[in-house]
Amino acid sequence: MPRPLEATKGNYRISTDKAQLQLPVIHRYLSEDSYWAKDIPENLVAASIENSLCFGIYHQNEQVGFARVITDYATFGYLADVFVLPGHRGQGLSKWLMEVIGSHPGLQQLRRMMLMTQDAHGLYEQYGYAPLEHPGNAMSKRVGVPYTELKNKTA
Repeated sequence: MPRPLEATKGNYRISTDKAQLQLPVIHRYLSEDSYWAKDIPENLVAASIENSLCFGIYHQNEQVGFARVITDYATFGYLADVFVLPGHRGQGLSKWLMEVIGSHPGLQQLRRMMLMTQDAHGLYEQYGYAPLEHPGNAMSKRVGVPYTELKNKTA
């Protein structure tokens, strides 16, 4: 795995050092505010971080954004859990985050990067993402229940 990298822009910093990630901030956003991971348990967020290349955005020492790439560092990467907290939006942080991810040395030899989004197509298109060339070739399998159902079972 590549060693941690940092980039700085004004009062903001992006780091791939997992020791700096603030799990409560990430979990709160994903479980309460995201449409894709509503009610995800904190232990699953922690496991996803452990098994991914993570990018934290920090204002001073407060985490204000996040993204992770699930990758084998050889052929494929999947961009997931991208967010910037509302109070820090409108400053180009998501674009800067995409630039930092796109230039990460550990991802340069990948043959394909993928992601799923309901509402940020315009952002990702600026960085070369496009609808699948052959969507009929893509398949998925739901192997678990939505996090909301997990939450209801344990409540």
